[in-house]
Amino acid sequence: MSRVLPNLSDIQSQMLSWLQQANPQIKQSVTGTEKVPVQTRLDIYANAYKFRLIEALQDTFPALHTLLGDDDFFQLGVDYLTNNPSQHFSLRYFGHQMSSFLSETHGYKEQSILAEMARFEWLLREAFDAADKSHLNMEELQKIAPERWPELKFDFHPTVNRVDLRFNIPQLWQAIDNEEPPIELLENDYPTGWCIWRKDLRTLYRSMDVDEAWAMDAMLSGSDFSYICEGICEWVDEQHAPLRVAGFVQDWVNEGLISEIKTGSVSLQRI
Repeated sequence: MSRVLPNLSDIQSQMLSWLQQANPQIKQSVTGTEKVPVQTRLDIYANAYKFRLIEALQDTFPALHTLLGDDDFFQLGVDYLTNNPSQHFSLRYFGHQMSSFLSETHGYKEQSILAEMARFEWLLREAFDAADKSHLNMEELQKIAPERWPELKFDFHPTVNRVDLRFNIPQLWQAIDNEEPPIELLENDYPTGWCIWRKDLRTLYRSMDVDEAWAMDAMLSGSDFSYICEGICEWVDEQHAPLRVAGFVQDWVNEGLISEIKTGSVSLQRI
């Protein structure tokens, strides 16, 4: 009685199960020789798979790699892969849980700078390849009647991300990226707000005052201009709040952070 051979889809599933969980079922579909037995062949694939994924992590987190050094970063790659098997066909998304892994795992969470650097580098990558969209310009903003401003809501460009960092991560990343001598690691008493985005094929980032960071977070969550003005009174007086928030909006438009403005359910991107 002839043996029924598995189809290609079954073989692929079995191979993935071997790579991720060492499931031996694939052995029945692999032919070995006296010189290279089945186990050796499978180990070759498994090691190549592991090394390629760790190389992808090194490409995604070059500054984290520099901070840890070759050996410790390789061990981090092994630990991360063990706990977070790749679930996507593209290597691009493999490191998406790195920051959480570092902040939650014993042996890494004690060095909180590692999780912050991973978070910053991942957001740089997200900004680099996020979807593109047109930017609002000042002429379009200036066409909005003053009486409509209280109900305005802002849609930010798809590349925009916000992050709060306690360490001087961006400065450290910049020094590493420029292959400059190491800079002093500084930890602030309170986190500093940062904005990361892409404009004209360039990935940009800058720090933010605490009231601007709060305003952007509120706008990203869908709050309107009047709500932002009320909330900003924690830092400025009521008389100057609208001017302060309007200044934020003007800066964001000039920097290419806003793609659309809405009042109610009506888009004001092109008016």
